[in-house]
Amino acid sequence: MSVLSTADEGKYLMDEEAEQIGIITEVDTDAQVAYVEPDPDIAEAVIQGFGFGDADEDDIKVPAGAVETVTDTELRVAKDL
Repeated sequence: MSVLSTADEGKYLMDEEAEQIGIITEVDTDAQVAYVEPDPDIAEAVIQGFGFGDADEDDIKVPAGAVETVTDTELRVAKDL
């Protein structure tokens, strides 16, 4: 299990085949859940990349237990969400 932090906001969420699922909009560090904007447009991607975005109702919830690896630019899950 990976430990999620606010430093993960703005990173890409990738599946096991390196396909982009979306971008991390917000991390709830207490619940250890990342909120992911699926298919963000360019403006959303830039805002999230700078860490200024927030989760909204269409974001996917990804628990830390589903995250296989964390790098400087992405989080990778073991299976497709």
